[in-house]
Amino acid sequence: MSIFRLNHAVLYVRNLAESVAFYRDVLAFGYIDGGDAHRGAAFLRAPGSTNDHDLGLFEIGPDAADSGAGRTSVGLYHLAWEVDTLGDLERLAARLAEAGALVGSSDHGTTKSLYAKDPSGIEFEVVWIIPRALLTDDDRVKSIGRLDLAGELAKYGPDARSGVGISRP
Repeated sequence: MSIFRLNHAVLYVRNLAESVAFYRDVLAFGYIDGGDAHRGAAFLRAPGSTNDHDLGLFEIGPDAADSGAGRTSVGLYHLAWEVDTLGDLERLAARLAEAGALVGSSDHGTTKSLYAKDPSGIEFEVVWIIPRALLTDDDRVKSIGRLDLAGELAKYGPDARSGVGISRP
């Protein structure tokens, strides 16, 4: 027996309506009808997902403290959502920036990443993975650096599919 993927994530948020709107309007998650059968909770599905839900949100109220994970306590740093194409990463960079949520970006060699925070201040990553057939030795040993999204788009094109041969067959 072995684990083969993460099925869903559950987040505690300050304001459920605000969080649902963010994940729906900025990241294009779909709201699951009947997903709020539990008072103070909502369930969403990523575009194209076959999961029952990919994200559960549970409201704990406006007075909730920020997470101390990584500063004052152990805990989860972030989740990484994978996009289908490099063009999707570019479009999300613009939407995240417009929403005031984009907090950074990085080139990890094999992956190209955006970092953002949701309305509750929970950090997440959006990643595009270089397809296995296009990986070079330089990509595999590259240290973390500044993401040149325009340069990556020129190199791979906006329709380059993420993770082919790595995260998908």
